[in-house]
Amino acid sequence: TMGNWLVNHWFSAAVIAAWLGINIFLFTYYFLFFDRDERYFYTRAILGSALAWARASAKCLNFNSMLILLPVCRNLLSFLRGTCSCCRRTLRKQLDHNLTFHKLVAYALALLTAVHTIAHLFNLERYNQSQQATDGSLPAVLSKMHLQGSKWLNPIHSNHTTVEYVAFTTIPGLTGVIITLALILMVTSSTEFIRRNYFELFWYTHHLFLVYFAGLVIHGIAGLVRGQTEQSMAEVHPYQCAEYLTQRDQNCTHHCCKEPEFGSIPAESWKWVLAPIILYVFERILRVWRAQQKVVVTKVVMHPARVLELQMQKKGFRMEVGQYIFVNCPAISPLEWHPFTLTSAPEEDFFSIHVRAAGDWTERLINTFQLEMPRIEVDGPFGTASEDVFQYEVAMLVGAGIGVTPFASILKSIWYKFQQADQTLKTKKIYFYWLCRDTGAFAWFNDLLASLEQKMAESGKADFLTYRLFLTGWDTSIANNVALHFDTATDTVTGLRHKTIFGRPMWNVEFAAVAAAHPRSVVGVFLCGPEALAKSLQKSCHQHSSLDPRKVKFYFNKENF
Repeated sequence: TMGNWLVNHWFSAAVIAAWLGINIFLFTYYFLFFDRDERYFYTRAILGSALAWARASAKCLNFNSMLILLPVCRNLLSFLRGTCSCCRRTLRKQLDHNLTFHKLVAYALALLTAVHTIAHLFNLERYNQSQQATDGSLPAVLSKMHLQGSKWLNPIHSNHTTVEYVAFTTIPGLTGVIITLALILMVTSSTEFIRRNYFELFWYTHHLFLVYFAGLVIHGIAGLVRGQTEQSMAEVHPYQCAEYLTQRDQNCTHHCCKEPEFGSIPAESWKWVLAPIILYVFERILRVWRAQQKVVVTKVVMHPARVLELQMQKKGFRMEVGQYIFVNCPAISPLEWHPFTLTSAPEEDFFSIHVRAAGDWTERLINTFQLEMPRIEVDGPFGTASEDVFQYEVAMLVGAGIGVTPFASILKSIWYKFQQADQTLKTKKIYFYWLCRDTGAFAWFNDLLASLEQKMAESGKADFLTYRLFLTGWDTSIANNVALHFDTATDTVTGLRHKTIFGRPMWNVEFAAVAAAHPRSVVGVFLCGPEALAKSLQKSCHQHSSLDPRKVKFYFNKENF
């Protein structure tokens, strides 16, 4: 429900509300300023309200350009997370929504760029029409003033030009085109599909942000949009003198006969973005420094279905469950860093990742490790620990597809805590659900489940973990195989004791069973998977929670990996 969401995400909600509020304030304030201020009386005579649209969107563009780099300073965020370790965990967890905020700001930039560009196309068209007009109207008269000096109002000085020519030959025009192209490429290449399947394309295209910021800083330097100078305002105020401009004769003696003079608005984008750029430079220096620290690959395991497991050690490396690292292999590409969820438990004396072949870089990494032991660089770990799992007597863990990776760390850690009779572990029972399209991807995780199953059985705790594997995409050959081996104790697909179920889980049945088995427990439901699944689990949590405070309650937690 909305109430629950606000309780858990009040910090995110406050940040978004503040961000929206500042955007609305900046836009409204500067729109009214440029639409009413007397210094722009003559500018408005030519441009109309398109001036206010262009300037107000420019202010908001500067504000959002200032913010866009902050959420991707991951070391800065880690530092913040560390300094607010005394804060409530919900607050620290909000810092994990950094990329959501980054995307939100990016969409705002795209929208504002469209507004700004369209407004300026109208402006250029009006400047051009006014310059070519010979009807003696106010815009025509203003456009012919001071064409020789630097006091002009209309930047188009020739009456033989086109809007396109101006857009590609002036500094604001050309940088505007370049910035917009860079932004379009960055936004389109960062869709979920491209990030998952063509990470390199996303990675390299995103470095156009350098072009974006360089262009942004230069963009306003020429000062094509102008207002009347303070001195000229004192001498010939537009409210008194505007009417004289269109009906002057040669021997005019009135104080309004002096022509108004105009000056540019100083460029200010650099003031907005200077501090974030400096912070980001520090961030990159820190990343390079951290990457120089030696990483020893202690074990390489090649699992079926082309999944590579790397076990590593690094001095001073401390991880918690649910965290991730960035990995670089200079032999493949000195620039590319790829995120991987840690699959080891904090109790182990190494940290590990599982790399599946999904794109050029991962393919090359797997191939390289089959031939030699290349040097690996690691930055991290990042992210807030998923320690909430340990706080519930009963935990329902749901992993969908690749979303199962963090649960490797969680399940192992729970088992270690359980064995060592750790006082922080409140968990008495775990239900684990894994939804997956094909059996190939099961292999490595399958081995982990099998070894956990065996260890639990040996120590007489076989009922501590109940799990179900749901194959959501299956073909007839599997079906026939299952039909033949239906009476075996272990599963034909995975070799595990618990049978694999074909199709999707009936969540109502699963929740009802857990509620019946634990009528007085508080059950934590954890998902790492798609949004659609989150909605149905949230609904089930709501439906199956008892209104009686002494009876079963389900709490939903969606992990953000």
